[in-house]
Amino acid sequence: MRISLDWLEDYIDLPDGVDIQKLAYDLTMSTVEVEGCEHSSEKFQNIVMGEITEVLPHPNADKLRICRTDVGCGEIKEIVCGGTNLIRGMKVAVAKPGAMVRWHGEGGLVEIKNAKLRGVESYGMICASSEIGLFDLFPCEGDAVIMDLSNFDASPGVRLDIALGIDDVILEIDNKSLTNRPDLWGHYGIARELSALYDIPLKEIPAFAPFNDTAARSGLRIAIDAPDRCARYMGFRIENVSTKAASFKIQSRIWRVGQRPINALVDITNYVMLAVGQPAHAFDYGNIKGGITVRVAREGEKLLLLNGRELSLSSEDLVIADDDEAVALAGIMGGAKDSILDDTTDVILEIANFTPLGVRKTATRFETRTEASVRFEKGVDPQRVELAASLSASLFTGEFPEMRITAFLDNYPTPLVPSPITVSLDWLAARMGKSIPPETIRASLERLGFDVRIEASDLRVLAPSWRSTGDISIADDIMEEIARLHGYENFAPEPITSAFEHPINQRDHELERRLREYLSFRCGMQEIFTYPWVRDDFIEALSLPKGGMLQLSTPPAPDERCIRSSLLPNLIEAVSKNVRFAELAGGFAIYELAQVYFDRGYAAKQDEREKLPEQRRRLAGAVTGAADDVRDLFRRAKGIVENMPRLVNMEPVSFTRPEPRPAWADDTVWLGVTRSGKTIGHLALLSKKAALACGIKQAAVMVFDIDVDALEPLPSRTNKFAHLPEYPLVEYDISMIFDESVKWGDIEAAASGKKGPGDIVREARFIDEYRGSQIPGGKKSVTLRLVLGSDSKTLTSEDIEKSVGVITKRLSKQLGGELRAG
Repeated sequence: MRISLDWLEDYIDLPDGVDIQKLAYDLTMSTVEVEGCEHSSEKFQNIVMGEITEVLPHPNADKLRICRTDVGCGEIKEIVCGGTNLIRGMKVAVAKPGAMVRWHGEGGLVEIKNAKLRGVESYGMICASSEIGLFDLFPCEGDAVIMDLSNFDASPGVRLDIALGIDDVILEIDNKSLTNRPDLWGHYGIARELSALYDIPLKEIPAFAPFNDTAARSGLRIAIDAPDRCARYMGFRIENVSTKAASFKIQSRIWRVGQRPINALVDITNYVMLAVGQPAHAFDYGNIKGGITVRVAREGEKLLLLNGRELSLSSEDLVIADDDEAVALAGIMGGAKDSILDDTTDVILEIANFTPLGVRKTATRFETRTEASVRFEKGVDPQRVELAASLSASLFTGEFPEMRITAFLDNYPTPLVPSPITVSLDWLAARMGKSIPPETIRASLERLGFDVRIEASDLRVLAPSWRSTGDISIADDIMEEIARLHGYENFAPEPITSAFEHPINQRDHELERRLREYLSFRCGMQEIFTYPWVRDDFIEALSLPKGGMLQLSTPPAPDERCIRSSLLPNLIEAVSKNVRFAELAGGFAIYELAQVYFDRGYAAKQDEREKLPEQRRRLAGAVTGAADDVRDLFRRAKGIVENMPRLVNMEPVSFTRPEPRPAWADDTVWLGVTRSGKTIGHLALLSKKAALACGIKQAAVMVFDIDVDALEPLPSRTNKFAHLPEYPLVEYDISMIFDESVKWGDIEAAASGKKGPGDIVREARFIDEYRGSQIPGGKKSVTLRLVLGSDSKTLTSEDIEKSVGVITKRLSKQLGGELRAG
C-alpha cells in the first residue's frame, strides 16, 4: 500500500525533528513494515517549469519548431520540439540536460543531453505527459501533443513537482503487515497510529449534518435481506452532479498512491476509500428501479460488471439489487449498466459494510480482486461508514457547490458492540518481563482509542470500534498494544533458561531421518519434494480411487483440485518428466517421504475445529532403467526395501503376495510389504498400461510405496559382535541348474545351513542368474559364491573340495539342483 506524507498532514502535524527516515523506522518497529520511501524530488530531478517566449519554424524540418523557452533565472534556451500545440506564452515541462525521461512514453529511462537536431542546437526537451510519467494526470491524444501547464501559477525554473503541487514522499507499506489491521487500510488509520506514537493530536473529520436531519430520510428505500452478510448500508441521493474532472488536488492525490483519475464522481469514492479505508460506490439514480435491496443472488442470475465481464451468480454470492435485477456484486465491483455513466447527474451514493468471509469467497471464485474487496476481506468496522459519509459529503460539496442531498437512509440493523477485556496487571508484567506503571499503560491505550479503567490489580479495557472486528479480542492482544507502543527495542533481552533432566529420544523422528540418509547415501537415490495437490490425469492413469480424497476450494489449476492421498501420482509424474534425460545415463532412482491426507468422514457432533483430515507419513520410491532390464531393477528395488530394517534400525519387514494387487502394478512382478502379518506397502513394476498413460514409453519403472507410520523403530541397535577370522577365508563359486520355481532364499538356506561341528560354510552369496540356449526350458542357472573358513586351521584343497561336495549334494537332494557343465 502507498501512503502519501502530504495526505497524512491533513490529519496530523508531525513534531519537529521527525524526518521521513525516522517516521518509517518508528512505523516499522511499532505498527507496519515500511518497505521504502519514494521521493518525488528524485523522479523530477532536472525537470522544471518552462514558459515559451517565442515559437520559430525550423529551417530544415517542416514538423519541428524552435521554441525559445524561459527555464528560470532569466535563461532563454532554444529547444527543438515536434509538438503540434506549441504557442507563445504556453507553460510546459522542460527536461534539462541530465533529466531522465521515456521517449514517447515507451521503453526504459534515458538521460537527456544537449543535441543538434537537423542542424540546430537544442537544449534539453519539452515533454509530453507520457514521457515523464504524468499521462494519467494529463491525458492527451498522440505523442506530439505537449502537456499544457498554463493554468498553474508557477514561475519558470521551479522544479516540476513543486510547480504542480505534487511534491511528496510516498511510503511503501508491506500489505502482509496490514493483514490483521483493517483500521490501517487508509491514510486516516495511519495518521491515528502516528498520533498515538508521537502523542500528538489527531484532527477530526467534521461530522455530516444529515445524520440528525429526519427530513432527509425520506425518498430512499434500502432493505437488507441478508443481515448476516451486510452489517450496515447507508445511502444518499445526491442531485446536480456531473462527470466533470475532479479538482487537481483530488486527482493528484489518488494518482500518487496508485489510482487513475476518471471523473469527479468516481474519484471522490476512490478518495474516500484511500483516506479512511471504507469503500464507497455511486449508482446512476436514473437507472435504479425502485429501491435498493441487499440480497443473495438467485441461481444462474446474470450480472455484467464494470470491467465488461459477465458473471453467472449463485446463492453463495451477495448482490446489490433494485426491484428488477442485480446491479452490483456487493463489496467487490459495480455493474456496467447502473454505475456512473457519461450523462449522470443524479446518483445514489452507497457506503456499506459487508462481512469478510462472503466477500472473499465470491472474489476468489470469480477471480475478481479489487481495492474494495481487499479492504472488506480484512474486516472493516461498521462505524467507519459514518466517517466515510462525513468525508464524502465534504468532498461533494467542494466539487459540486450546487449539489443537493435530497434523500438519506442509514440501515444498521445490529450495531457493533465491542466486548470488554479484563487484563491482570500481574499477568501482564510476568508475560512482558517488565513492569510498566498502570497510569502509563492507560495513557498509552487511550492514545490508541481504547477505553480503560483500572480496578484493583486489573485493567478493564474496551477496544474502539475500528479494532473490534477480530483484531482485539483477548488479553494477549492488549499486551501486544502496550508492548509495541512502549517500544520493543526498550525491552532488555533476557536469556532463556531451561533445565534438561533426561535425554529425549524421539524414535519416530530419528526413523525418518535415518530413512532419508539410507536412501540417499547408501542407495544413491535422489530425494524429491512435490506439491500436496495432484493432477487428475495421473490419478486416473494409476487407477487410484478418488473416494476420501480432499479437494481444494481454490485449486492452482482446474485439473489440480485433489490433495494427495498417495505419493505415487506426483512421483510418477516426476519420473515421466525426467526419464527421457536418463536414457543414456542408465536410469535413475528417486524417492519422496511426505504426508498424505484422507477425509476422516466426520461425525455430525464433532467440533468444527477438530475436523482435520487424517494425515499419515508415506515413503514412495521409483527405480528406472531400460525396458528389458526388469530383473535387475526388481532386485535393486527389492534389495533397497529388504535391507532397510537392518540399516535403518527398525523392526523387520517381509514380502508376500496379498490380494488385491494394486491397480497400477504389473500382473506378475509385484510383492506386498508386510510387518507383523499386516500389509504396509507394495513393491511392484509399474504396469505397461499405467506407464503409457503417464507418458513413459521406453523405460521400466520399479515402484515401492510404504506406510512409514506403520514401521516400528527399534529402541537400540541389535547388532552382535563377531571376532575377525583368525585363519584365511576362501571364496568358491559354483553354478547349478534349478527349476524356475526354486527361490534364491531356499538355495541360500540349503547352501549355508550348518549340519555339524565340522561344517566350514560361513556364507552363501548370490552372484548371477542365467537363462539361454544352453539351459533347458523351464530351468535357470544360478551362480553362487560360498565363503568357507575354519576356526582352527588354514583350509587345504581337500577340505575345500570335500565341503563343496557336501553342499552340492545337499542342493541336489533338497532342491533338485544339477551341476552346470563347464
